[in-house]
Amino acid sequence: MGRVGPRPEGGLSLEIRLKTQQGVGTGQGRSRAGGNLAQRPEPCTPHTPLPMDRTVVLITGCSSGIGLHLALRLASDPSRSFKDPRLLLEPPVYATLRDLRAQGPLWEAARARGCPPGFLETLQLDVRDADSVAAARARVTEGRVDVLVCNAGRGLLGPLEVHTADAVGSVLDVNVAGTVRTLQAFLPDMKRRRSGRILVTGSMGGLMGLPFNAVYCASKFAIEGLCESLAVLLPPFGVHVSLIECGPVRTAFLEKQEGVPGGALDGADAETRVLFSRYQRHLERIFREAAQDPEEVTEVFLAALRAPRPALRYFSTESFLPLAHLRLADPSGCSYVAAMHRAVFADEPAEEETASDRGGPVLCAPPAAAAPQ
Repeated sequence: MGRVGPRPEGGLSLEIRLKTQQGVGTGQGRSRAGGNLAQRPEPCTPHTPLPMDRTVVLITGCSSGIGLHLALRLASDPSRSFKDPRLLLEPPVYATLRDLRAQGPLWEAARARGCPPGFLETLQLDVRDADSVAAARARVTEGRVDVLVCNAGRGLLGPLEVHTADAVGSVLDVNVAGTVRTLQAFLPDMKRRRSGRILVTGSMGGLMGLPFNAVYCASKFAIEGLCESLAVLLPPFGVHVSLIECGPVRTAFLEKQEGVPGGALDGADAETRVLFSRYQRHLERIFREAAQDPEEVTEVFLAALRAPRPALRYFSTESFLPLAHLRLADPSGCSYVAAMHRAVFADEPAEEETASDRGGPVLCAPPAAAAPQ
């Protein structure tokens, strides 16, 4: 038991009861980039196995990347995907796409992997449109979804001041409102049946602020709050929510994310343009040295599905956890801000001298102690 703050006169103290648990809840399996991820704390939710009958899976955002690879992983090996004889998939796996004209790569990969006929089905589902989500739900012939994977998302890169309102709104609509629409469509039936798993593709950008990703990080921070709130509420209904926290992944996401249109950078000041150029080189290096293959990340999704008592968060890599831990270790944020700034901007000489290079920025100062009354 710990106490936060002094006991106010004439009032009740604010007490926080902490139950210590060994280890860090990082999911199962071994990540090539992150070391051993098998250590788990005591389960944070009651034991609620998936239904004993076959499991119906629906995945959003399957035109490429993680969604495509997860759909193929499940559909091409349905009897052994979970490595649990009690958990068998009900074919087909429903892979949804915003635009069915983009389903060619999915089917080409399915044929290359020898996916059995009838084990994969594509549905049109645009998370930006509640009617589209409802129509996709109605086309699930089994009348239920046991495992919902909310994977659709998009990015936005560049200085905040040059983004258009439409670009900002699009990211928030897909990443935040789109996830909410999808959950609103499928969650009531899971609660009614008192059974279901929800997996949401998270990001290290939802655990720590990344420069030149302000809008994307805002959307992913919102998803963290959304899922954590639901995770606290839903266990009595037999429904469990897990975030799969991903680092950089070798997918088309980086190429698809909205960047700064030609000429728009002129709206940023010269020093910001220099820092953005430096950040782009940093990002290229990170993807070259630390990016994971989508197949590796899909195994983390499967680990979450296999868990009889799923955790709230599973991490595809431990590479970026030290920076995330800084946010908890120093609630003022000063340690994280300084460490991230050094990691991104101080690891190579600037192409031209900036004010920051000359004097060094004052990144953060701890809050001053309040004067005694």
